[in-house]
Amino acid sequence: MTTKLRFATVWLAGCSGCHMSFLDLDEWLFELAEAVEIVYSPVASDIKVFPEGVDLCLVEGAVANADNLELALQLRARSKVVVSFGDCAVTANVPGLRNLWAEVEGGSRHSVLERGYVELADTGAQHPHAPGIVPELLERVLPLHEVIPVDHYLPGCPPSAERIRTFLEPLLRGELPAMEGPAMLGFG
Repeated sequence: MTTKLRFATVWLAGCSGCHMSFLDLDEWLFELAEAVEIVYSPVASDIKVFPEGVDLCLVEGAVANADNLELALQLRARSKVVVSFGDCAVTANVPGLRNLWAEVEGGSRHSVLERGYVELADTGAQHPHAPGIVPELLERVLPLHEVIPVDHYLPGCPPSAERIRTFLEPLLRGELPAMEGPAMLGFG
């Protein structure tokens, strides 16, 4: 019996579009399930702690808060191969727009919260503060590679199911994916 790869997907600061695109793999998911053991994923399990000994981890989303940062550090320490999955993980993309607010307005994460929760509030203006429930924002939203070493990049917003499959098939065979041309490298 062949040992299955221990496979994980993670969702940080993003819209979950990459995971939705992953689910668009449709029937190929059955083939994938024969090759991997899904040990952590927001779409396939209710596991709360990132496990040890992960062979391959796809990470969707940017690193925007303390919880994202902690999980990114944890998954890097516990995964052999980490893939920056989608434009938010690769560049910080839409979550990274918060950085522009701070740069243009000369503000910080606090001014972003002030603007969003106090200045623009219709009623009940107050900063969200619930230690242990609402994670603290980082000063800047960061792409994954600025926080941890990343082994591969899979751009797209979201990457298409075809691109995901074309990327994963060689990895599952122990080969490097051919990341060339617009079909594999296009953003957006």
